[in-house]
Amino acid sequence: MKKTGFLAILALSAAAFAQDSSMPPAANEVNISAPQGTELTNGSFPFERVQAPTAADLYCAGFITKQLPSNTNYVAGGLDTPQQTKFVNGDMVYLTGGGYQTGQQYSIIRELKDPNRYEMFPGQGKMIRALGQPYSEQARVRVIDTRSKMAIAKVEFSCDPVVPGDYAIPFVEKAKIAFHAPVRFDRYLPASNKPSGRIVMAKDFDTVLGPGVKLYVNMGSNQGLKIGDHLRAVRTYGAVLEDSVDSISFKASSSEDTQKRQASIEPHMFTKTGGPVVHVRDLPRRSVGEVVVLGTTPTTATAMIVYALEDVHIGDGVELDEQ
Repeated sequence: MKKTGFLAILALSAAAFAQDSSMPPAANEVNISAPQGTELTNGSFPFERVQAPTAADLYCAGFITKQLPSNTNYVAGGLDTPQQTKFVNGDMVYLTGGGYQTGQQYSIIRELKDPNRYEMFPGQGKMIRALGQPYSEQARVRVIDTRSKMAIAKVEFSCDPVVPGDYAIPFVEKAKIAFHAPVRFDRYLPASNKPSGRIVMAKDFDTVLGPGVKLYVNMGSNQGLKIGDHLRAVRTYGAVLEDSVDSISFKASSSEDTQKRQASIEPHMFTKTGGPVVHVRDLPRRSVGEVVVLGTTPTTATAMIVYALEDVHIGDGVELDEQ
């Protein structure tokens, strides 16, 4: 009798587990109805599982700006100069310039250049130059002594090693990001008239991006963008057609030898069989991920990828997402 009861309980538990495993986590349960003419499926409306920004994400993201920070205050060296050239948490650094006071905090930033000089899309370099100068955020230091000609500071938090020549600017507290609950992500959402722009660069000059990566877009507070806003990263097949590498696949045959009338890819038209013509720019726009805005300038914004269905690329479009 006990054995039968145990088996019954085990069977009920297994059934309950099977039912629960087919459902998304409770935190992701959101009531949503599919737009007219669509079917709500995981393929076209997958559940977001987002990666929320941490304090390190906020203070290590970097930025692009036309309002160039002062370059009069900078790191001159440290306790073990010249043997030590890179400084991290707990190290002492020496700051040249003026206006320092004991107890003040400073952000250490670096004026950047891309040593590779390789454009991920035509006109990328010109677009970045028009937007301003890229900077990375290296660390936060606190001034502990001002009795010498140079101020002495301690590195309290480092994103990456500090080196001589990095600039010191007054530290500014950053706003925390209010995050929305997980929702269904509309993979094939058509274009709208909402503010839109383009991913022009990523932190560390990365080119293939995923969750947690910081990036920079060519839209900012002038377009109404503010900290905490969400942007949808999108890609058209027309953009793929313009990519010198990815477009090669469009030139290869996608038909079978047994097809009497093989399809042609416009504009390459590699077959002349009188078969169907695929107009690349008519293929649906697809959403590849979602990013959250960490900071803005009038013309740019720093953002972080919090959800991605596939790799996000430099040059992908972004559009304000008010879900």
